[in-house]
Amino acid sequence: MRIDSRERFDAAVSEALAGREGHKTEILVCCGTGCLANGSQKVAEAFAQEVEKRGLEAGVGLFTKKTGCHGFCEKGPLVVLQPSGVLYTKVEPRHVPDILDKTVAKGELIPRLLYKDPTTKKPVERYAEVPFYKNQTRIAMRNIGKIDPADLGDALAHGAYAGLAKALFGMTPEQVIAEVESSGLRGRGGAGFVTARKWKAARKAQGERKFLLCNGDEGDPGAFKDRSIMEGDPHSVLEGMVIGAYAVSAHEGYIYVRDEYPLAVVHLTLAMEQARQAGLLGRDILGTGFDFDICVSRGGGAFVCGESSALMRSLEGKTGEPRQKYVHATERGLFDCPTVLNNVETWADVGAIIQNGGAWFAAMGTERSKGTKAFSLVGKVKNTGLIELPMGTTLRHIIYDIGGGILGDRPFKAVQTGGPSGGCLPESHLDDPVDYEKLTEAGSMMGSGGMIVMDDRTCMVDVARYFLRFLVEESCGKCVPCREGLKQMLAIYDDLVAGRGRPGDIERIERLSAGMQLGSLCELGKSAPNPVLSTLRYFREEYLAHIEQKACPAGICRDLTAYEIVESCEGCGVCLKACPAEAIAGEKKALHVIHQGKCISCGACYEVCPTDAIRFFPKAELAPAAAASRGGAS
Repeated sequence: MRIDSRERFDAAVSEALAGREGHKTEILVCCGTGCLANGSQKVAEAFAQEVEKRGLEAGVGLFTKKTGCHGFCEKGPLVVLQPSGVLYTKVEPRHVPDILDKTVAKGELIPRLLYKDPTTKKPVERYAEVPFYKNQTRIAMRNIGKIDPADLGDALAHGAYAGLAKALFGMTPEQVIAEVESSGLRGRGGAGFVTARKWKAARKAQGERKFLLCNGDEGDPGAFKDRSIMEGDPHSVLEGMVIGAYAVSAHEGYIYVRDEYPLAVVHLTLAMEQARQAGLLGRDILGTGFDFDICVSRGGGAFVCGESSALMRSLEGKTGEPRQKYVHATERGLFDCPTVLNNVETWADVGAIIQNGGAWFAAMGTERSKGTKAFSLVGKVKNTGLIELPMGTTLRHIIYDIGGGILGDRPFKAVQTGGPSGGCLPESHLDDPVDYEKLTEAGSMMGSGGMIVMDDRTCMVDVARYFLRFLVEESCGKCVPCREGLKQMLAIYDDLVAGRGRPGDIERIERLSAGMQLGSLCELGKSAPNPVLSTLRYFREEYLAHIEQKACPAGICRDLTAYEIVESCEGCGVCLKACPAEAIAGEKKALHVIHQGKCISCGACYEVCPTDAIRFFPKAELAPAAAASRGGAS
């Protein structure tokens, strides 16, 4: 049915809700990218086959649904049973008959599949009681894990396009912009620019042709929240874009998706087809006479195309390089026409803001950073995954209450936010609230939502080197400060981790950083020194150890680190089996020995030793003969 009036929209929603009333039990199988990689597709197929074989669907009102990412990637594949709210983790196809026989048929729980609290060691029965979920507030991700992203009816039943209907049937474009302005919504792609300010400028801009763009080129290492939104709830992105187009009087839009996100492209394309057929996209949207359509454009995997002007050049079929910003995109952007560009998460927030009101959104967060923010929580944390919480939540709450603390209960060392453009914050900043201003003040930034947690076995010099290497490969090379500055800085870091650091290296790094910040054309180059400067600011002693003592305090840099087995060794042989270089020898239940001439300083023995009988120390302390026989392998 094509929806061409308010009455027909309400009827379509009622019909969708009525269709769900027959589902006495819903089995929600997470089929986000993370769970798919762990075999959730086979789990979903097993449920479908078993239900059909038993003839349960009609008899008990059972409905199996493949949803987007539930967020708790560490415990996937995930299965949630509704309305009971039971959460099962690490589900395999062989578990399906038991779930149907015991939980669905009899209401009995299967303890081995329940999530176990790492502190109390007790199983947690309900999805909403798991600390990972209980401590979140979801707006951009409100329907992810609840709906089938390939089913428009399911999305309508969960409130999709309600904000669009409210805007088109009861608000002027100026009122829409005013509502977004009152919400305090800022760009969720990293820069934090006030969304309504862009929209106002584009609406006032001269020209009949205007464009609306969605930046889905999420390139930060460790970040995947935009991918999960596009995969798990593409309709939230489409709804936000149609509302934005109505507000600024645009009739053409593009979603720029990085090529590494094929599932996102599939779900977006299908959602757009369904929306067009239903009258929610394309010509005469909802019978109001407003026209707006969207195309998906696949990026070539260039990190620099996440920058606004480079993204627009790429859409025009040109090389993805940034341009000077003396002309704003809202005046002359794509094809030199007024253009509004917002991030995936930003667009996903818009529908909820219009439906619930700007004041509702502004009631969450801090004074200048309103609403919620989605993050990809990864690294040395027990509960990795996708989270969303109010702005102003502290890093400690995120890492320890939601993330469950550090893997192996090791000491916390740093958290990196903002990707290659962000910074590394130490333990002294764990109680800082996460918002745009506080992160920038601390020497980091919000970025696109990546949050990488590090323990004491992390070398901060090597971390900075990692991001520099990434940026050397991703720099477009258009401007000298970025192109040459990154290469020169990386050369210094290569020397530092190889034991060739010299006095004055720190000062050279700082001078190069200042030159890049002042002279680079775009934010990739201007922000590239952030990981470098933040590690220098908070972990300067590690740099001095690399230069003056030729030592890596974390024991990570191979050319600076040696390992030895101490007398507490019980001779269990675990390290011997783990060593890839066959450098460890010893009899069972007797003291083992590492042959330094064979050791490649990989640290595998140190990581697996159950009795802490292996220590690392600066290679400079080795006897000259042992060091020479080592051969300088790295």
